[in-house]
Amino acid sequence: MRKDSPIQPMVVLTTAFITCAKFHCRSIAAANLHPVSSFPPPARAPPPRGQLLQQRICKVSLHSIAMATAQASEAAANKGLPLGMDATMVDEYASQSKLLQEFVKIPSFGKAWIFNSKDENKSRAVVSISQSDLLGNKRRKFLLNSHISKSASKSVDFQWSPFPTEISGVSAVIPSPSGEKLLLVRNSEDDSPTKLEIWGPCQLENEIHIAKSVHGSLYTDEWFEGISWNQDETFIAYVAEEPPQPKPVFNDYGFKKEGSSEKDCKSWKGQGDWEETWGETYSKKRIPALFVVNISSGQVRSVKGIPRSLSVGQVIWAPSSSYGLVFVGWSSDNGFQETSRKLGIKYCYNRPCALFAAPDPFREETEKPSTEGNKGETTTMIKLTAHLSSAFFPRFSPDGKYLVFVSAKSAVDSGAHNATNSMHRIEWPVDGKLDGSLGIVDVVPIVMCPKDNCFPGLYCFGLLRHPWLTDGRTMILSSVWGSREVILSVNVVSCEVLRVSPQDSDYSWNVLALDKNNILAVSSSLITLPQIYYGIKVSQTESHWEWQEVSTPFPKPSDEISSILAEHKFNILKIPISNPSDKLANGAKLPFEAIFVSHKDSASNPTIVVLHGGPHSVYPSSYSKSLAFLFSQGYNLLVVNYRGSLGFGEEALQSLPGNIGSQDVNDVLTALDFVLNRELIDPSRVAVVGGSHGGFLTTHLIGQAPDTFVAAAARNPVCNLQLMVGTTDIPDWCFVEIYGKDGKKYFSESPSVDDLCQFHQKSPISHISKVKTPTLFLLGAQDLRVPVSNGLQYARALKERGIESKTIVFPEDIHGIDKPQSDFESFLNIGVWFKKHMSK
Repeated sequence: MRKDSPIQPMVVLTTAFITCAKFHCRSIAAANLHPVSSFPPPARAPPPRGQLLQQRICKVSLHSIAMATAQASEAAANKGLPLGMDATMVDEYASQSKLLQEFVKIPSFGKAWIFNSKDENKSRAVVSISQSDLLGNKRRKFLLNSHISKSASKSVDFQWSPFPTEISGVSAVIPSPSGEKLLLVRNSEDDSPTKLEIWGPCQLENEIHIAKSVHGSLYTDEWFEGISWNQDETFIAYVAEEPPQPKPVFNDYGFKKEGSSEKDCKSWKGQGDWEETWGETYSKKRIPALFVVNISSGQVRSVKGIPRSLSVGQVIWAPSSSYGLVFVGWSSDNGFQETSRKLGIKYCYNRPCALFAAPDPFREETEKPSTEGNKGETTTMIKLTAHLSSAFFPRFSPDGKYLVFVSAKSAVDSGAHNATNSMHRIEWPVDGKLDGSLGIVDVVPIVMCPKDNCFPGLYCFGLLRHPWLTDGRTMILSSVWGSREVILSVNVVSCEVLRVSPQDSDYSWNVLALDKNNILAVSSSLITLPQIYYGIKVSQTESHWEWQEVSTPFPKPSDEISSILAEHKFNILKIPISNPSDKLANGAKLPFEAIFVSHKDSASNPTIVVLHGGPHSVYPSSYSKSLAFLFSQGYNLLVVNYRGSLGFGEEALQSLPGNIGSQDVNDVLTALDFVLNRELIDPSRVAVVGGSHGGFLTTHLIGQAPDTFVAAAARNPVCNLQLMVGTTDIPDWCFVEIYGKDGKKYFSESPSVDDLCQFHQKSPISHISKVKTPTLFLLGAQDLRVPVSNGLQYARALKERGIESKTIVFPEDIHGIDKPQSDFESFLNIGVWFKKHMSK
């Protein structure tokens, strides 16, 4: 997708002028905090939190800064160092990069599949793993096989193959329901055909080459992706890019008319009309369309009757009926007053979608009426969820009686890009006829205000292809519960929801696969590497599982990594709301959470405040290579899941839209006060890091609380909503997060002057005159979500005010900056930047 680049700092200033320890004390009180909706800020007494810190004032002339910057740059150039590298930090770059490489080497788990055998006590597992290849700038993928043996004493034994099998150049791996066949998808990035490989137990059974004139690459993104075997394992339905539309051709005589030879010399293709895409990560995609392939003959047929205005995905096969396929469809009419406009869909569950049914094109052909009286009669596409604004992740129960699906109707109706989910079921007609209206039954409703330690609602990012226990009524899935990822069981008939993963665990758990009634899962924490567990259902009548750790052939991490992880501890803190307003809903008055990671034997380490993006996402307690690297450098971490995060009920989440830049900022400062009051951190050495909306908060905090943070780092930050609204793939996000629910009706591609004023007032750039904190910017030049201009403008504004900053732009990276080399360089520079400013 992207190629990495060397460091290309846009702004590099030095801290050579800051040499005295007194400059390292910061005071929140000096920030004179105020609601960002007021502009300019009214005079206001310092908040109580200011009494927690010493107040010292740093006064440095811009002339001194400029002189120091020029001297440092000249010294670095004379030593032949890379542009922007501080000569005093060379050894730090070397040592940190060596340690970061040790973290990068650690493989991660992907998907898993379990196949049953005739022996009830034996089964076979296949686990996909991946590992970063820094030199190749890619992730290498492997498959690891194991035989599972279960004994009468309820113990389990995994016998792993000695070596994994690398699957190079493979876009997707899809086993058939029986496990007897395997589909490998090989998408091409040029004009060569897409390849579908059908493998049997010992051989390649068929290799199907599909030309670009039939369709483009298959979607393997886990959102539009829908690759599904039928039960007989003779056909595969999938979603692929529609074939390219004709473009105008020109030659020496001007426009080349239809009918002339395609091979005429001295001709070229024009661009034709521009077509909307689904934004971030989909910039090279236009229309996802539905196809079916016969795996024996290799014949491919498109599903007819689907309008181009409908993008399709997540296809599955239906039980016997005239409608053989069920899929999700997203309308492209997302603009003002439902005008034609595709808005960014990555991480945006607020795009309206519905379930549809359509005939299998192969079956439709064989059953086509032959009499003159029936000539021309065909089965057409039908909408299954006409009265629901959102429906996705469809799954049929094993007996075909129920069609179960997840809905993000709260996100669609409110405009928030993500929100609490609900689950529903449709009773599928026994005769397969879908003529009448289908009743939709609520299975898991939206939880508005969860009771203490009770189920906070459903937050579902995916379902297993076969998520069912043997009763055919209970689904197993992963969700979010506060700051933890958990495994849930959902009975779609009784509507009972239970927590399956250990109740008393602060670790995060995710389901990988089911072995009849047993569960293969992965568990980890911020200080513990991912570990596979096998959950054995204790009885058929009770929903209780006993968890056993599974030994794997993965090599242990280095002694240094093992020692670092063992020396740390973490706690999930409940943070009471500071001065809750009576206008808040009850759920928004409940405590939010923060995860505190610290060394077991030291409380005096400097601290990094870590902020997630979204804002409607969450930082779970699961292992993160990047965060582990940061605390390995001798830092505490305070990971704040402020109100508006997932996992705390809908009222808490919906309290943030309309209040960004104030409520979320105050939550972060309240969490900081919480650990300060307990003397868990050194108040004079606190830094902050965040990406996307976390970068929005980072740059807000250094402006609203300018004496609190000694260093900051922002990855693709939202700094100026006024600038962002006209360039982002999600302009509606700007309106909803500024105005709340009313933002949906205000949304327009031509914001008013009043809108633009509101965007400026709630943006970090409105506080830039107060910023003192040295700040590192890491920007992806191909970012469509928060275009690079946002970070560059803010960094340049800091430079003109004489504030030290450093900017690295990754030319081929998008919003996530997740290409292996870019991710490595990004966090290496964060580590060095913080070491430079928190070691004084």
